[in-house]
Amino acid sequence: MNLDLVLANARILLPQRGLTPGQIGISQGRIAVIAEPGAQLAADETVDCQGLCVLPGVIDPHVHFGFGSPETDFETESRTAALGGTTSVLSFHRSRDIRESFQAAHDRALAQSCIDFGFHFGLTSHLHVETLKEISERFGVSSYKLYMMYKGAAGLAQGFTDIDDGLLFAALRETARIPGAILGVHCENVEVIPLLRDPLRAAGRDDLRAWNEQSPDFLEAENVHRVCYFASKTGAAVNIVHLSSGEALDEVRRHRRNRNAPPIHVETCPHYLFLTDESPAGTYAKVNPPVRGQADVDAMWEGVLDGSVTTIGSDHVPRKRSTKDKDIWAASNGFPGTGMILPILLHEGYHRRGVPLERLMEVASANSARHYNMPSKGGIEVGKDADLLVVDLDLEKTVDPATLESYADYSPYEGMTLKGWPVRTLVRGRTVALDGKVTDEARSRPGGRYLRRL
Repeated sequence: MNLDLVLANARILLPQRGLTPGQIGISQGRIAVIAEPGAQLAADETVDCQGLCVLPGVIDPHVHFGFGSPETDFETESRTAALGGTTSVLSFHRSRDIRESFQAAHDRALAQSCIDFGFHFGLTSHLHVETLKEISERFGVSSYKLYMMYKGAAGLAQGFTDIDDGLLFAALRETARIPGAILGVHCENVEVIPLLRDPLRAAGRDDLRAWNEQSPDFLEAENVHRVCYFASKTGAAVNIVHLSSGEALDEVRRHRRNRNAPPIHVETCPHYLFLTDESPAGTYAKVNPPVRGQADVDAMWEGVLDGSVTTIGSDHVPRKRSTKDKDIWAASNGFPGTGMILPILLHEGYHRRGVPLERLMEVASANSARHYNMPSKGGIEVGKDADLLVVDLDLEKTVDPATLESYADYSPYEGMTLKGWPVRTLVRGRTVALDGKVTDEARSRPGGRYLRRL
């Protein structure tokens, strides 16, 4: 067999085997052979990995492409993803009627993205629930998100009138009727937040910790309980997205002990594993739920280690620096981060905390492939897509937004030196980023594919 590409002289992260010397043969975008170091493999091209690690590509199940520059985000943000080792993303799509809006979003992404992509549907009305089965089957989408922080006045400010506990229960009930479907929920009790926020503003507080204090951990935990309890009554699989606090994670653990509980997945974000409310990033680190104290950062790492945390998503939002250069109350929420998942996991997890690579890549890749029905993704195995990263675990780089290719012109991590970066990113066997730059071919022929999951 003549292969398209061989990655030779590598240390390959293999399931149940860890880092193993060998080489990978790729044919027609898939892993065709995993061979011993000395095996003779004929190929059109051979890349000498010089003893560096080969890891599976990161799957980011939580990005908001289109919230920066709607017409071009899939171009710029897929590039910043690839530079950091993210080879597949799931982005959120919401509109008044998804039946009418989805195809245009799909076609734009297909024309622009240099990595593979799929979508979640944002559920904000009873129309979305009533048409959920139809749009899921029609567009191949099996995961959704409901925003509990947009209840009441907070929702009206965004134009949402239907978001309440009734919509939550209806969405869970309908999700349970769709095989393999998962409902993700943003958990924050927005009805209590004003009671805590207004005195902070009146006192003149304008610091990142104030953002944490106006939406503390128990407001997240209370909503987590509500979601898990309703899920137990409907049988729906749920995902607590961007979970940020130890108290909320303990609430998940408590519900999981119920032997009749449906699947309860937990996603956290790289910023909850790395940043605190004392970060000098200030408003650049403003996000919902807030970044919290060091104890919660440690609790999230405990969750990664013990399996309570199942996936890592960036919650990537690519807005401009100008939307952040305001006080803490007026600055926009969210920040870019999809290309930072792997560097942060390697720097803070592998190097500083000694978390095994196998565990890091399970939460960064394999579990998302499993939960979100992407069987060709998530690991280095014969037959899977050749979404692969050649990684220099010892490479140190300082985060510079000017080199990250995002529409966003800042990063909450800018100026930080992180250890462990990909030097080559392959999507289905094609190199899309090399030595910190997007390849000319990926620019001229993006080539990303749509991940139909139902």
